[in-house]
Amino acid sequence: MLSFLAVIAAGSILLGLPASWPQGQSISPIDACFLATSAVCVTGLSPVDISAVLSPFGKGVLLCLIQTGGLGVMTYTSIIFLLWRNNVPFNSREAVSQALLWGDFSLAAFLRQVLGLVFGIEALAALLLWLHDPVFFYPFSAVFHAISAFCNAGFALSTTNLALFRDDIAVNAIIAGSVILGGIGFGVLREFLGICTGGRLGAPVRRLSRFSRMVVKTSLLLIVVGWAVMFAIEFCRGSVPRTPEGCADLAITMFFHSVVARTAGFSTIDFALLSDAALLVLIALMFIGGAPGSCAGGIKVVTFRVLAGYIAAQFRGDAQIELEGRGVPAENVRRALTLFFAYTLLVVFSLLLLTVTESDILGAKDAPGPSLLRLLFEEVSALGTVGLSVNLTQDLSTAGKAIIIFSMFAGRVGILSLLMAAQSLRTKKAYSVAEAQLPIG
Repeated sequence: MLSFLAVIAAGSILLGLPASWPQGQSISPIDACFLATSAVCVTGLSPVDISAVLSPFGKGVLLCLIQTGGLGVMTYTSIIFLLWRNNVPFNSREAVSQALLWGDFSLAAFLRQVLGLVFGIEALAALLLWLHDPVFFYPFSAVFHAISAFCNAGFALSTTNLALFRDDIAVNAIIAGSVILGGIGFGVLREFLGICTGGRLGAPVRRLSRFSRMVVKTSLLLIVVGWAVMFAIEFCRGSVPRTPEGCADLAITMFFHSVVARTAGFSTIDFALLSDAALLVLIALMFIGGAPGSCAGGIKVVTFRVLAGYIAAQFRGDAQIELEGRGVPAENVRRALTLFFAYTLLVVFSLLLLTVTESDILGAKDAPGPSLLRLLFEEVSALGTVGLSVNLTQDLSTAGKAIIIFSMFAGRVGILSLLMAAQSLRTKKAYSVAEAQLPIG
């Protein structure tokens, strides 16, 4: 938590320097902090148009913050220790293990493999973008968008994000593919690499583990279901002409946003034009997020599977949750329920604050303020480190930006990490009281 705060503070200072702005432009301290937090937390929300407000130096700073936040600060800290002393402190090793791999591993080999995968995928995506459109995706732009896509940040060097490429199948495929690879987790990527190379590189496995199968299946299910539901909603609504060309255009658009809604904030359309039903589907996808040990946010797909299995087991009357042929330990169920309720409570509490700060309740604004659905969309996008917006971020008050900044930070560091940090500040009870049954339901 402290390492992320330190990088955000450094990024805020650098983005607040005159060297980060073109001549005649400037950024307020709250906007510099917002932008740095959004980059380090790989969210993508921005209170300013980065293509116009940031100089080449400022864009370079933003790119470094995105790359640092994508892999995690502890990963780079471990690399420094490894290169400097050929030894990594135990706490750094454990932090990287829990954040990226969820198990025991050789840190040196792991770092080499992960860095090779990350930079290799980003380089390939940048090369493909540059070859496809060397005008918009000139070398720096191609690298920027490739890193932003793989790290699930969603920043784009255009005022309209990627709206220019709404019908471009190649750009949609490259960006969506990078987002998917960045959102399934480094452990899963290592297993895929091990399978493709016969165990010579990556994880020494010949088939995907139970965890990886669960991540891949759930991720594909969410993408397909989100795509189909949003397509059906907007098709019935008449958003496009009911012609083969119109249906193809809608299918490409809805697939792209079903992918990025769970993890990255790229957009090819104006979300303010979508129906409320489609926005609710996007909110659900943003709330779930990507895989553990990835660049994505949200409650994560494994938590979603455990919660779905828990509800199904309650309906069937089963005492045990079974996923991928194995039972789920009670400790995993408790953590999943804690995470779900903590996320929900934080969303509700932040939404309550936003309804106060962004309305005329305090007399700060003359207009009634944005709708509840727009505020909910913005909050879930921030907490899920997604970065999609219904044209609300730039209109937020200073207090509203502070709320979104905290949500982005909490979503990237992790709600459970914040809870454990708070628990470490108080002494544990040396006793327990007698229990008594209560009527529930």
